[in-house]
Amino acid sequence: MKKEFFNKEIETMRPEELLPIQEEKFLHQLDYVWKKSPFYQKKFKEHGIERGDINGLEDLHKLPFTEKDDLRKSQEEHPPLGSHSAAPMDDVIRIHSSSGTTGVPTFVGLTRHDHKVWTDITARSLFTKSVRPTDVVIHAVGLTFFVGGLPVKDAIEHIGAAFVPIGTGASDRVVVTTKRLGGNVLHCTPSYAQYFSDYLRKKENIDPSDLGFKKLVVGAEPGGGVPAIKKRLQEDYQCLLSEGMGNSDAAPIIFGECPAQQGMHFCAQEYIFPELINPDSGELMEMKEGAEGELVYTLIDRECCPVVRFRTRDRITVFTGPCGCGRTSFRIRCIGRTDDMLILLGVNVFPSAIKDIITFFRPRTTGDMLVLLDKPGPKVEPPLRIQVEYSPEEKDLDTLKKELETVLRNKLVFRADVELVPDGTLPRFEMKAKLIRELYKGE
Repeated sequence: MKKEFFNKEIETMRPEELLPIQEEKFLHQLDYVWKKSPFYQKKFKEHGIERGDINGLEDLHKLPFTEKDDLRKSQEEHPPLGSHSAAPMDDVIRIHSSSGTTGVPTFVGLTRHDHKVWTDITARSLFTKSVRPTDVVIHAVGLTFFVGGLPVKDAIEHIGAAFVPIGTGASDRVVVTTKRLGGNVLHCTPSYAQYFSDYLRKKENIDPSDLGFKKLVVGAEPGGGVPAIKKRLQEDYQCLLSEGMGNSDAAPIIFGECPAQQGMHFCAQEYIFPELINPDSGELMEMKEGAEGELVYTLIDRECCPVVRFRTRDRITVFTGPCGCGRTSFRIRCIGRTDDMLILLGVNVFPSAIKDIITFFRPRTTGDMLVLLDKPGPKVEPPLRIQVEYSPEEKDLDTLKKELETVLRNKLVFRADVELVPDGTLPRFEMKAKLIRELYKGE
């Protein structure tokens, strides 16, 4: 019989059945944190909160938020893993690091139990994304400190699929290995999938679909959910693309998109309790259909580096309607990161949304772009400077510039100054794409 779920009981459980499980684990975790974490002992005391004030998840909103900078400071002042670490180093079997995209990287320690939890969450997410035991997964992500490396390997092997580690900077090897081993799943970032598609056409004279991938499994950045990018990649490779999203301080992959492509399913039901907040006021929001806000995580089954009400800075849209796959968890699309957001005359603009429009103009553009900032954001005086690569075949650059600026103004409600540059001018990325160039930093 064909297996459709990694853990059918949990993945199809009704919310009212799941809540008592989450409640029990939350209270146990809170007791653990209160006893073992000097960081949270101090934080709760500073906010005048005693253990008796928190009697269940209905009281979670009373606890203060944890910011990424809090964890950085904790590790700077109390190396190696910070005062928020709640397990002795003797129990730590692996240490990972955040990517450092938004600042100084932070370390994340795992006990044997934490490793088991990470593997279960990540395997469940990948299974939701259609990875199966019969698959041969070409892994074009580095096996480094990055949580998208070794933890994903562990999860793929836990599913029972064949894991083929190639890493980054070896596109020629991806081609040869895929052909020889019959790789049918490509796991990478959306940026690499775009880069690899161009590489195949320009360097190998191969159509991307000729490699025979049946599934593109992407994550680590919002591109997989950007409509124009998703459409382009599925057309290029002639296969299904499913995106995922995680967080280095919580779990490598927490959300996975099923073949219905109606958003990414939450896959850490009994391990992480999610909240939705207004990113400006911090007020709690209902996790209902169409709601937009920032994700907040409380880990309810972690030993080494537990976090309580951790602000992810991921801005999402929520979907709660039934899904044809049978999973009952809520689903999301990631709009972008609130720490990447720009504000032009009161209008919120996400670089990923700009990228969507630029990609829509392919093949007149290459789809590659960079926002140029002369001063620190988020507030930017219009017009917003944007470099966009045009394709070699495009001859009427004046018309293209005007059309791009008009669509950006009509769709995203801001005024842009588009500078068209030749194909190959802008950098290509095999890991997370950088969409903003901070000129004031000398970049």
